[in-house]
Amino acid sequence: TPDELHNVLTTAKGLTKNRLIAVFGCGGDRDRGKRPIMGRIAADLADMVVVTSDNPRSEDPESIIEMVLEGIPESERDRVIVRPDRREGIEAAIRMAVTGDVVVIAGKGHEDYQIFADRTIHFDDREVAREVLASAADAC
Repeated sequence: TPDELHNVLTTAKGLTKNRLIAVFGCGGDRDRGKRPIMGRIAADLADMVVVTSDNPRSEDPESIIEMVLEGIPESERDRVIVRPDRREGIEAAIRMAVTGDVVVIAGKGHEDYQIFADRTIHFDDREVAREVLASAADAC
């Protein structure tokens, strides 16, 4: 929800020494009016925003993302990256982070699945983040 996103980003901002990077998306078949509000909140509080898919359900993920972007002024879009594939969104956020940055991957929490119109797949933000961090460490 907008309040939850605001609260987590506000808290994270207080713990951040450098940039706050937010990864989030909005669920499909849910309140469409909240999408631009959440985009605005993320743009207001985070230094970089990665807009991605959450559980699109029966909706087109790109359409959901477009609604999120409506809340972000054009003048601030240079701080926004769109990655409809959630794995790619998480990876982009982690790979752009440097010492002192905080990456918040919001929305799915403990869920270990992603719901699409025709299927539900295994997907765990925590697993993806660990994989990306491990591959980055191996590259050093």
